[in-house]
Amino acid sequence: MKTSRCTLLLWVVAALLPALPSRAAEAKKPQIGVSLLTLANPFFRDLGDAMKDEAAKHGMEVIVVSGDFDAAKQRNQVADFIVKRVTAIVLSPCDSKAVGTAIAEANKAGIPVFTVDIAALAGGAKVVSHVATDNLGGGRLAAQAIIEALGGKGKVAILDHPEVESVILRTRGFEEELAKQKREKGVSIEIVARLPGGGVKDKSFKAAEDLLQAHPDLDGIFAINDPSALGAVAALEKAGKLGRVKVVGFDGMPEGKQAIRAGQIYADPIQFPDRIGRTAVQTIRKYLDGDDVRPQILIPTALYRKADAEKDPVLKR
Repeated sequence: MKTSRCTLLLWVVAALLPALPSRAAEAKKPQIGVSLLTLANPFFRDLGDAMKDEAAKHGMEVIVVSGDFDAAKQRNQVADFIVKRVTAIVLSPCDSKAVGTAIAEANKAGIPVFTVDIAALAGGAKVVSHVATDNLGGGRLAAQAIIEALGGKGKVAILDHPEVESVILRTRGFEEELAKQKREKGVSIEIVARLPGGGVKDKSFKAAEDLLQAHPDLDGIFAINDPSALGAVAALEKAGKLGRVKVVGFDGMPEGKQAIRAGQIYADPIQFPDRIGRTAVQTIRKYLDGDDVRPQILIPTALYRKADAEKDPVLKR
């Protein structure tokens, strides 16, 4: 009887052994913890999906969570990643300065940190590489679009979101290009106001209403992303000024492109979240393999107007 039990036990062990290496290998698959500014914006959803797809090609797994514009929530998400001992952390900071504390904790834990779309501006926080849109260049394109839309003269306002580095660069590029065109070509476009729209549609709608009341002679609005631009469109429609006040957005999300096609938004410098996400994962892979990586990788924008929207195969006919 004892011999029979021993034999049975050996059979069970032998049957389990082939499965053990694969389970161990699965447990060792490198994980990348990703906290994005928000997953309510299609830009960040596309970015996260691209990272997941690219990571699978490199034998890695991506965990994506939403910071929901909340710096404290994002800090807790980074703490969870540290507890999980992820291989790398990717952040799109909810606050470019406040994120420094979370990055410092990851640095202390020996986990490399990368940023996408929005850079960290905190001193002492080490980021291996930042992969993003060329937001400064995109801001310049936005200025060129507003100059084109207004014929080189008029009063404009900015729907801002200055808590994040990417927007700081967009508005800087916008202002620099207007100043340059004023010096070189006599453009006379004046920025008369700047209000925070939070990068979201509802808050930007209210901010745009306030702008129109304070500046009834407003000619144009530069909105720092498509949700902001769509909020401005809604406010203009309510005020009966849609079409008279020109709107330039930033992003190239589907709803924004549809608004461009409908003539509600004049143009967008469009981003390429798929390229940003894939480049970020490729950069992480190179770093983990011991290769040198660039501290900053910028993806250029392209100006997207009504003519582009009318021949865009992605838009519904």
